[in-house]
Formats: sequence, C-alpha cells, structure tokens
Amino acid sequence: MCLFDMGPEYNCYASDITTSFPSNGKFTEKQKIVYNAVLAANLAVLKAAKPGVRWTDMHILSEKVILEHLKQAGLIVGDIDKAVEARVGAVFMPHGLGHLIGLDVHDCGGYMGDATPRSTLPGLKSLRTTRTLMERMAITIEPGCYFIDFLLNEALADPKKSEFLVKSEIDKYRGSGGVRIEDDVIIRASGNENLSDLPRTVEEIENFMASGGEWTEKVIESRVSDFLSK
Repeated sequence: MCLFDMGPEYNCYASDITTSFPSNGKFTEKQKIVYNAVLAANLAVLKAAKPGVRWTDMHILSEKVILEHLKQAGLIVGDIDKAVEARVGAVFMPHGLGHLIGLDVHDCGGYMGDATPRSTLPGLKSLRTTRTLMERMAITIEPGCYFIDFLLNEALADPKKSEFLVKSEIDKYRGSGGVRIEDDVIIRASGNENLSDLPRTVEEIENFMASGGEWTEKVIESRVSDFLSK
C-alpha cells in the first residue's frame, strides 16, 4: 500500500489530504478489509460532524468503527466499547483523528476556548484539538489503521489489551503498513462540507488507476449523500 499525505496552498490557505492505494492498482482481500474499515470510519465522522459535537467524541467514533470492522475480520474479539476503554483502538490508530486547518496546515487554536485538557491516554493524547465543533471551523478528518510491530507487540504483552486481540490473525497483516484517508471539511450550520474530491472507494481507486489517472466524475457529493441518507 502507498500512502500519500499532501496538499497545495491556495491564496495562502493550506490543504491537507491523504490517499491510500495499492501500488499495483489492485487491492488484495486483506487490503480491502483494512481500507474499507478506514473509509467507513471516515464516512461515519462525516455523517456525525456538526456544530455542538465534541471532537473527542468523533475520535472515539472512528476507533469504534475501525474496531468493529477488525472484529468482523477476526482480528479482535469481545465487546467493542470495552476494547475502546482499554485503548485497543490506539494500537491500530495511534494518532489523533484530525486537526484545525487554515493559514497553517496544523493550525493554531486546538486547545483554546471550551477545549478540555489534553488526555494522557494512548491515541487521545495525540489529539490536536478537543474543542466542540463550531460553524465555519475548517478541520481535517483522517482516521487510519496501521500494523506497527512495536505497538502490536506491546499490546499483546498487556493483559488488558491482549484479551481483545487475536494474534494468529493479526500476524497475517504484519508488514502490510497501513491506511489513512484524510479529507478537509468546513463545519456548516446543518453538518459539514467536504472540500476533497478524489477517488475514495476501492472500485473508484481501481478504476482510476486502470484508466491511467483520469478523474472526471464528481462523485463526492453523491457518495456522501447516499451515506447520510442511510
């Protein structure tokens, strides 16, 4: 898997978009499992992010969605809420869900206003903001899922985390790297506006790579609209 974290500046304003894709243009079944887990988390946050929602809750939501997919794939077991409480989510997503964006890529203001103090817990301590979302905020949504030997070995040696982990299945994914999907959004009165427009689903990415890199369809709005209507 290739992971490109990138974005140009426009009129002095930054962007920050991450895309993940298979180097040969075709996802393996394991890559699909990981990719679809992250895409589901990305879409779940897009559905939930609106004024009045605390960003910490969005981070927890993304962890839950990813862990639910990993459970379906047989990599973890047990109650998802208890796994989140044990910080199993941070084993697979050690970074924060996103950050404010503006004149700087990682913009200031993440811990002002109504922000809660920075957590000391894995994953949560990496959040660049804990504020409640407000209309016209610009923020990134970038869940990820990675298979990092150090974090996996540390978790497998921790009884509080290892009870949720299926080592034999996890070992099959070691060395596969990881996936991150990052979009730039503006919080609007009734939800949010996704400023990113690029292939996101497995099918879209495979078709894009097979076509030699043509992206003429504007599918973001219809894809998000379909998801929000469910």
